[in-house]
Order: sequence, then C-alpha cells, then structure tokens
Amino acid sequence: MELQDAINGRKSIRRFLPKAVPKETLRKILELSARAPSAENTQPWEFYVLGGETLDKIRTDNVEKVRNYEMPPPEMHHIMVERPKGSVFRERQVEIGKQLYGLMGIAREDKAGRAAWVEEGFRYFKAPAAIIIVAEKSLPIEGTYLDVGAVMQNICLVALDFGLHTCIENQGITYSEVLRKHADIPETKRLMAAIAIGYADPDFPANKVESRREPIDHIITWCGI
Repeated sequence: MELQDAINGRKSIRRFLPKAVPKETLRKILELSARAPSAENTQPWEFYVLGGETLDKIRTDNVEKVRNYEMPPPEMHHIMVERPKGSVFRERQVEIGKQLYGLMGIAREDKAGRAAWVEEGFRYFKAPAAIIIVAEKSLPIEGTYLDVGAVMQNICLVALDFGLHTCIENQGITYSEVLRKHADIPETKRLMAAIAIGYADPDFPANKVESRREPIDHIITWCGI
C-alpha cells in the first residue's frame, strides 16, 4: 500500500472479525514500527501483545470494573481529561460522537444502549489482539508521550499494509491493575497506549464513521515563505 493511501485510509475500527492475527505478522508490524524517530534515539517504547485467554481475562475484568463504577487507579488519572467546553476541540469530540451513535442507532436518551456501547472499548472492540505500549516510569512523561505517539502512528499505518486495522483507545489501559495482573506488567512500567488490532468487520455500522479534518489552510501560518 502506498504511504499516502495508508494515511488517508487509516481510521478507527470499532468491531473486528473473529479471525486470529498470526504472531509473526504482529511481530513484523512492530519490527517495522519501531523504526520510528525518538529523542536522541532513546527508543523508550516496549510492547505487550495480548491475545487468547489472556486478552479474554482482561476484557472480563475491565467490564466488571466498569459495571461496578470503579475509578481507575491514580496512575491513570491523567488520561481522564475533558476538552474545554465551548472550544473547537470539544465541538469536534461531540461531532464524532453524534456520528458514531447515530450510525449505531443509539438515541441520546438510551442510557442502557450507551452504557453497553461504552463497555465495548474496554473489550478492545472484540479485536483478536491488542498492543499495549509501555515505557519506564523513570523517563519524563511529556517527551516519552511524544516518542510513543510516533511509534503508535507507525503501527496503525503499517498494519494496513498487512490488511489489518486498528483502534487507539484509552479504555484499554484505564484499569492498569488488570493489565499488570494478567499480562505481568511491572510497576516500573508506565502504561502509555492501547491499540486494538485485527481484521475489520466491514458491515459493522460504527466502522463507517468518517472523521472530518480541519481545512489545512485554517491551521497553517506561513512565516517567510
């Protein structure tokens, strides 16, 4: 796949086919993705690849915590952010939410339907595999997030070259204690991102979401050019 086609074609997939992804394919995706740039070549990322019984146990425990209204542990409070009300960022968030729920046929007043849909993120949208990106807690969080963002983007683009799709999602790392328990992730590692990965279900309504992009001339300031 051409790079421009991959960039234009990448989208968040929220339902996957029940088809396993070969371990060697996942390994190759990560090998290529780890060519991402990082500050002073620090390469702060590490990957925990989840599947099978391990992933099923994580899904189950995540949903149990959601249904019990459990708050995430303090180490994950930084991912619980609200976009400023009245800002364009909040408007974009609401816009994509309306499109998603509309395609799913979930009305605003349908609290049960909305709650059930929220749980899907904690199930990694039924993906056959998930990639958890971690980094040492001893590293500064701001710069590390920048580096991890580069490798995360690579994963999503490289996956397309193998006929796979992805969804980057905070829900997958919200309950860090669940991941630490079932994937044996040590306390010295900071959970940075979760990526659901697999073969997209082309008929699932939520997979038809098309996110709008701001016209490029609205966000460029030319200086001396």
